[in-house]
Amino acid sequence: MVRKTSNHSVLIVGNYCHDVLIQNGIVLAETLGGAASFISNVLNGLSISCNLIAKVGHDFKYETNYPPIVVSSSKTTVFHAYFDSISDPSGHQDRLLKRVCACDPIRPSDLPDAKFDYGMAVGVGGEILPETLEKMLEICNVVFVDIQSIIRVFNGVDGTVNLVSLKDSGFYHLLPKIGYLKASSDEALFMDVEELRKLCCVVVTYGKEGCEVYWRDGKVKISPFLAHQIDPTGAGDSFLGGFVTGLFQGLAVPDAALLGNFFGSMTVAQIGLPKFDSRVLQRVKDEVQTRKMSCGGRRGDELRFMKLAGHDQFHASLSAAKLVSACAIQECQQDLPNCPAMTGERGFVAQYNGQPKLLLNSVYEKSIQTVEGKP
Repeated sequence: MVRKTSNHSVLIVGNYCHDVLIQNGIVLAETLGGAASFISNVLNGLSISCNLIAKVGHDFKYETNYPPIVVSSSKTTVFHAYFDSISDPSGHQDRLLKRVCACDPIRPSDLPDAKFDYGMAVGVGGEILPETLEKMLEICNVVFVDIQSIIRVFNGVDGTVNLVSLKDSGFYHLLPKIGYLKASSDEALFMDVEELRKLCCVVVTYGKEGCEVYWRDGKVKISPFLAHQIDPTGAGDSFLGGFVTGLFQGLAVPDAALLGNFFGSMTVAQIGLPKFDSRVLQRVKDEVQTRKMSCGGRRGDELRFMKLAGHDQFHASLSAAKLVSACAIQECQQDLPNCPAMTGERGFVAQYNGQPKLLLNSVYEKSIQTVEGKP
C-alpha cells in the first residue's frame, strides 16, 4: 500500500537504529542512531521541509519529529560500536561496528505517493533495496546515495560490518540515474572514482581533512573545520544533511560541501545524535542567505561546481558561527549532565561517569561492565 503524504522538499529513506557505544568493555552510551536521524536533525534545525521513511521494531525507544513505520513482528536495528582504548594525538578514535539486530527492509510500497525535489537513500543496515532506489529515482528530481547504503555486508555470525565492491553491490546499474554519490575515504577504496565521476557527482569525505568533490570535468578540494573528535558516529550523515541543505538553498556545490563539513565537525564533538545551539543554527541560516544573495542564487551546470569569489569568506563566517557554540560550552560548564556541547571536551567516560547512561530496558543484552564498574 503506497503511503500518501503532502508534498515535501526532501525525502529521506533509511531506518532508525539503536546505537550502543562501548569502550574497554564499558557501555558508555545508548543513543538514537541511523543516518536518517542525523540527516533529519540537520534539516530540521535549518528549517528544511522533509519526509522521512524509516522502519523500527516494537521495541523502539525514542520519540522523533518524523515518526517511523513500526513493524510489530520485528525488533529495531541495533548496532554496537566498539572504540579503541587509546586515541591518537588528534583525538581520533577508530571503531569496530557490528549489526546485532536488523529490522525489515524499506520496500517501494513504503514510499510516499508524491514528488520531491531531492531524495536521499541513506540506509545503514542493508534496508535499501535496488527496487526501492529505483522507485526513489522515479519520484525524486535528484537522488543522493550514501554508498554505505549499498555496499555494506554483515557477518552472519557476529554481525561485523564489511564492505563489498560497488560493482558487486547490485546497485551499479542505477548510478547513471543518480545525482550524487557520497563516500568516506575508507569506502572510496571499494569504488573507482575516476570511472564513477563520469556517471554522477562523487563526494569523498576525509574527516579532519575536509572533503573532495569530483565531477566529469574536474574536482575541487573543500576545506575542513577544526573539531575535537569524540564520537565519529553520524559525522558523514550530518555532512550529507548540510550538503543537501546548501544545494536546496541554491548554493554552488563547493559552498554546499563546505556547509556539510561544518555540520560534520559539529557532530564529532558530541556523543551520538548532536544537539545544535539555536543561536548557532540562526547564524548559519543568516550566513547561507547572505552567501546565496552574493552569488545570485541558482546557476547553470558550468558554474555550479566552481569555487566562486567569497568562498573563503563563507568558510570564515561559518567558523565564526562555531564560536557561538564555544560560548555555550562555557555557559553550561556548571550543568554538565544537561550540556551536550561538553561531550566534545571531556571524552566518553568523563561525560558519563556517575551519570545515567542506559535507557530503561536497555537494548544491550550482554552482561558487561558499566561506567560505575558494576555489572
